[in-house]
Amino acid sequence: MAKAFEQLARKVNQRLKDLTDADTLAIMRTIPAAKCHELTGNRKGELAVDVSGNYRMIFEPNHDPKPKKDDGSLNWEQVTKIQINEIEDYH
Repeated sequence: MAKAFEQLARKVNQRLKDLTDADTLAIMRTIPAAKCHELTGNRKGELAVDVSGNYRMIFEPNHDPKPKKDDGSLNWEQVTKIQINEIEDYH
Protein backbone atom coordinates (compact mmCIF):
# COMPACT_ATOMS: atom_id res chain seq x y z
CA MET A 1 0.00 0.00 0.00
CA ALA A 2 2.73 2.46 0.97
CA LYS A 3 4.59 1.84 -2.28
CA ALA A 4 1.52 2.37 -4.45
CA PHE A 5 0.14 5.44 -2.67
CA GLU A 6 3.17 6.84 -0.82
CA GLN A 7 1.99 9.68 1.45
CA LEU A 8 -1.69 8.89 0.71
CA ALA A 9 -1.37 5.34 2.11
CA ARG A 10 -2.50 6.33 5.62
CA LYS A 11 -5.63 8.08 4.33
CA VAL A 12 -6.41 5.26 1.87
CA ASN A 13 -6.20 2.77 4.74
CA GLN A 14 -8.46 4.97 6.87
CA ARG A 15 -11.14 5.18 4.15
CA LEU A 16 -10.93 1.41 3.60
CA LYS A 17 -11.43 0.91 7.34
CA ASP A 18 -14.36 3.36 7.36
CA LEU A 19 -16.03 1.53 4.48
CA THR A 20 -15.37 -1.91 5.99
CA ASP A 21 -16.70 -0.88 9.42
CA ALA A 22 -19.89 0.68 8.02
CA ASP A 23 -22.89 -1.67 8.22
CA THR A 24 -24.52 0.29 5.39
CA LEU A 25 -23.39 3.00 3.02
CA ALA A 26 -25.60 5.50 4.87
CA ILE A 27 -23.10 5.49 7.74
CA MET A 28 -20.50 7.03 5.42
CA ARG A 29 -22.61 10.19 5.31
CA THR A 30 -21.95 10.64 9.04
CA ILE A 31 -18.17 10.80 8.58
CA PRO A 32 -17.48 14.43 7.64
CA ALA A 33 -13.90 13.84 6.44
CA ALA A 34 -15.05 11.16 3.98
CA LYS A 35 -17.48 13.49 2.14
CA CYS A 36 -19.17 10.45 0.61
CA HIS A 37 -21.14 11.46 -2.47
CA GLU A 38 -22.70 10.13 -5.65
CA LEU A 39 -21.00 11.00 -8.91
CA THR A 40 -22.67 12.36 -12.02
CA GLY A 41 -22.08 12.51 -15.76
CA ASN A 42 -20.02 9.66 -17.17
CA ARG A 43 -19.51 8.36 -13.61
CA LYS A 44 -23.22 8.11 -12.80
CA GLY A 45 -23.82 5.04 -10.65
CA GLU A 46 -20.47 5.41 -8.89
CA LEU A 47 -19.73 7.07 -5.55
CA ALA A 48 -16.62 8.59 -4.04
CA VAL A 49 -15.04 9.36 -0.71
CA ASP A 50 -12.28 11.88 -0.16
CA VAL A 51 -8.82 10.50 0.44
CA SER A 52 -7.01 13.86 0.48
CA GLY A 53 -6.83 17.01 -1.59
CA ASN A 54 -8.20 16.07 -5.00
CA TYR A 55 -7.81 12.29 -4.54
CA ARG A 56 -10.96 10.19 -4.29
CA MET A 57 -11.67 6.52 -3.74
CA ILE A 58 -14.27 5.64 -6.37
CA PHE A 59 -16.61 2.70 -5.82
CA GLU A 60 -20.05 1.36 -6.64
CA PRO A 61 -22.66 -0.73 -4.88
CA ASN A 62 -22.01 -4.42 -5.45
CA HIS A 63 -25.66 -5.52 -5.56
CA ASP A 64 -27.69 -6.91 -8.46
CA PRO A 65 -29.97 -5.10 -8.71
CA LYS A 66 -28.76 -1.98 -6.94
CA PRO A 67 -31.08 -1.02 -4.05
CA LYS A 68 -33.35 1.84 -5.10
CA LYS A 69 -35.92 4.01 -3.38
CA ASP A 70 -39.40 4.49 -4.85
CA ASP A 71 -38.17 7.65 -6.58
CA GLY A 72 -35.39 5.70 -8.35
CA SER A 73 -32.52 7.12 -6.30
CA LEU A 74 -29.96 4.90 -4.58
CA ASN A 75 -31.10 3.56 -1.21
CA TRP A 76 -27.97 4.14 0.86
CA GLU A 77 -29.56 2.32 3.84
CA GLN A 78 -29.63 -0.94 1.87
CA VAL A 79 -26.15 -0.84 0.35
CA THR A 80 -24.11 -3.36 2.32
CA LYS A 81 -21.54 -4.38 -0.31
CA ILE A 82 -19.36 -2.25 -2.55
CA GLN A 83 -16.73 -2.71 -5.24
CA ILE A 84 -13.83 -0.28 -5.20
CA ASN A 85 -12.99 0.72 -8.76
CA GLU A 86 -10.03 3.08 -8.37
CA ILE A 87 -8.28 5.80 -6.45
CA GLU A 88 -7.53 8.86 -8.51
CA ASP A 89 -7.49 12.60 -8.91
CA TYR A 90 -10.44 13.10 -11.26
CA HIS A 91 -10.58 16.88 -10.97
